[in-house]
Amino acid sequence: MRRSRRSSRPARALMVVLALLCSAGALYVASSPRAGAQKGASADPLSAPPPSPAARGQIARGRSLFADGCSSCHGVDARGIRNLGPSLYGAGAAAADFYLSTGRMPLSNPRDEPTRSRPAYKRADIDALVAYVGSLGRGPAVPRVRPNQGRVDAGMRTFTLDCAGCHQVGAAGGIVTGGVAPRLDDPDVTPTQIGEAIRVGPFLMPSFNERHITEQDVNDIARYVALTQQPDDRGGWGIGHIGPIPEGMVAWLLAGSALLLVARLIGERNEA
Repeated sequence: MRRSRRSSRPARALMVVLALLCSAGALYVASSPRAGAQKGASADPLSAPPPSPAARGQIARGRSLFADGCSSCHGVDARGIRNLGPSLYGAGAAAADFYLSTGRMPLSNPRDEPTRSRPAYKRADIDALVAYVGSLGRGPAVPRVRPNQGRVDAGMRTFTLDCAGCHQVGAAGGIVTGGVAPRLDDPDVTPTQIGEAIRVGPFLMPSFNERHITEQDVNDIARYVALTQQPDDRGGWGIGHIGPIPEGMVAWLLAGSALLLVARLIGERNEA
């Protein structure tokens, strides 16, 4: 028993020394300027540089418009009202621009699904409201979508994988559980609104970050959607772009009807 106690003393001393070294290293890292900067950045993700005087004026104007037209659901302080409207802190400028520019907000009944309609505000007022909501904390900014830098074939592949399940491969929209997936082949749907919807995920739609759908993917999708808005129907009848299978059925039905009509006309001639 005595030998075991003596042999344990050096081990205990070694453990105490290692603990002291680890504590000293932790204190050094915590006190270094680099570590402090990283901790501050993660502790205050909503911090942002102060806005310019012009931006402050735009934000003030947006706050006034918000109090008149949005506070009944989202609260005067934009922190939301239970069972009426969510908090807009951290929602971001993209969400505000999408919902306002597509006429989905404001809603007459907060329990209705936001659907596309004529915008309730002029563009200048939308910009002011977007500036105000964007000032309430960091969120997705209004994206810069460049369809001219997109690729139709890549856009169709990405759209088929991530969007066609609800919007159909022809971007004609559809019905999903609990809501309606809007059609995107409407020329009123802009590339910016497509990019905003991808990043924001309005209503039942999931949001996609840049890891899943990159900026180039957004350009590709916007290019493909633009093609569905102005399809190339050279050499044939589009038949509403309902897809190859139903279009083929329509073609066979028309061809069969034409053959029956020709056969009837030939039969009537023979009877005469």
